[in-house]
Amino acid sequence: MSTRDVAQIIQSINTSDGAGVKLLRSIGQRQHVRLDPFLMLDEFGSFDANDYIAGFPPHPHRGFETVTYMLEGHMLHEDHMGNKGHLRGGDVQWMTAAHGIIHSEMPQQQSGRMHGFQLWINLPAREKMKPASYRDIPAAKIPLVSLNNGATAKIIAGLFVNNQQHIQGPVQGLATQALYIDVTLPKGETFTQPIPHAHNAFVYLYEGEVSIGEPSSPTKVSTHCAALLGQGDHVTVGANDNARFLLLAAQPLNEPVVQYGPFVMNTREEIDQAILDYQTGKLVQAKAQAFSE
Repeated sequence: MSTRDVAQIIQSINTSDGAGVKLLRSIGQRQHVRLDPFLMLDEFGSFDANDYIAGFPPHPHRGFETVTYMLEGHMLHEDHMGNKGHLRGGDVQWMTAAHGIIHSEMPQQQSGRMHGFQLWINLPAREKMKPASYRDIPAAKIPLVSLNNGATAKIIAGLFVNNQQHIQGPVQGLATQALYIDVTLPKGETFTQPIPHAHNAFVYLYEGEVSIGEPSSPTKVSTHCAALLGQGDHVTVGANDNARFLLLAAQPLNEPVVQYGPFVMNTREEIDQAILDYQTGKLVQAKAQAFSE
C-alpha cells in the first residue's frame, strides 16, 4: 500500500458571494486553483447575522453539481418551479444543475451561528445538458460511524472502508464516483481511508491541526486549508489537536473546463449559448426532479 502525501496546500481566502454572504474559499479561489473534477469549495460560518442574512437570492447554474452541507443553522432552498427544501444542521442537498436551474438559498434565522459548506463538482460533457435534479438528504439518513476513542466519520457519498466495515453513503451512482466524508478526530488519534488510485483527492481542515502522509515524514496542515493529495491508494491523517475535516475524492474528467460565473461548460461557444439561454428564458428545460432520502 502507498500513502498519499500532501502535494499542495491552499490557504482559504476571505471573499463574499450571493448578496454579500462572507465566505472562506479554498478550491476555486481562482479559476486555475482547482482539482479536477472539483471546481470550488466554500466554507461559510459566523455568529453575526450581518455576515449571512442577505443569503443567495435567485441565480442560475448550468453544467455542474452543487453540494450544500449544513453543520449549523437553517437555510431554505427554492427553485424556479416551486420546489422547496429546508436544510438544517447535518442535512445535505446534492443538486445536479445540468441543463439549468434557477434557485435561491436563503437563511431562515435572524441570529445564531450559520455554518456549512458548498462544494461544486464538474459534470462530464455527456451529462451537462441532462435535466436538472436534486436530493435533499436529512442528517438522520447519513451514516455516522464511531471509530476509536471518540473519532467519528460521517459518510455523505461513496464507500467508507475501515477495518471490517464497508459502509455506503446515501449518494451513489455519480459519474465522478465521488467520496465525501466528514471526520471528527480527537487529538492523538489517526484516521486512514482507502482511495481509488485514479481519483484526485484533498482534505479540507475546518478545525484544529493535522498531519497528513507517511508517519515518518508527514505534512502539517492548519485550519481553513485544503491539502491536495498526491498519488497513492490511501490517506492517513493524524490529529495534532482535536480536529474536524472533510475528505473529498473523485474520478477526474480530463475534459476542457470553460467557466463564466455560474456556468461551467467545455467550450466558449457553450458558455455563450448558456448566457443566451438564460437571457431568453431557455436555460431551464423542465422542472427539476427532486429525490427525497
